[in-house]
Amino acid sequence: MKDDKIHVYLMPGMAASSTIFEYLSLPSERFELHVLDWILPGELDDLKQYAEKMCKKVVHRNPVLIGVSFGGVLVQEMAKLIPVRKIIIVSSIKTKSELPKKMLFARYTNIHKLLPTGLINNVELLAKYAFGETVTKRLALYEKYLSVRDKYYIDWCIHQMVHWEQTEYAENLIHIHGVKDTVFPISNIKECLQVGNGTHTMIIHRAKWFNEHLPAIILE
Repeated sequence: MKDDKIHVYLMPGMAASSTIFEYLSLPSERFELHVLDWILPGELDDLKQYAEKMCKKVVHRNPVLIGVSFGGVLVQEMAKLIPVRKIIIVSSIKTKSELPKKMLFARYTNIHKLLPTGLINNVELLAKYAFGETVTKRLALYEKYLSVRDKYYIDWCIHQMVHWEQTEYAENLIHIHGVKDTVFPISNIKECLQVGNGTHTMIIHRAKWFNEHLPAIILE
């Protein structure tokens, strides 16, 4: 039986689990959603090698890859290894020039290695790293979403992010970005679909917007 559905793979951001996509819903007669979750990187893994491992979890031909934040960087690397219909990045960057100044500073000073990542079981601190938000009022919520708390993994993600070398992006890439993103400020972002009042966590808090607009974005 021929499979006419468009298969959409969803990659969460750093430290986040696939539960961040729990409110995402696309018409089931046209789309099928598949969630990906982070695995711990090997000691010698660079971003390309990690992307190769993650590609093995993609079992449908010519899928759409959607990645949030650092997951958006990862799906771009995956798309260099397998044919994809479209790449959609959310609250992310598509070239190293879109990194904020503090991350560019870290690239040349390695100051990110001084971050207290050993405190990753402090959800408030982890949320500040991963989501750019103070979460005192929503602590239980972020306990649920931020489930990957391995120090080596966090250190690896931060290092790969600040040392990402991409200068050109794929023609089949769509960038969706919130105008109130504090992790990757909109002032650094070029050529994107802007979401009014969207923050770095808009995939959770603005799920209705994505449910309304993603079908057309994928099909256009």
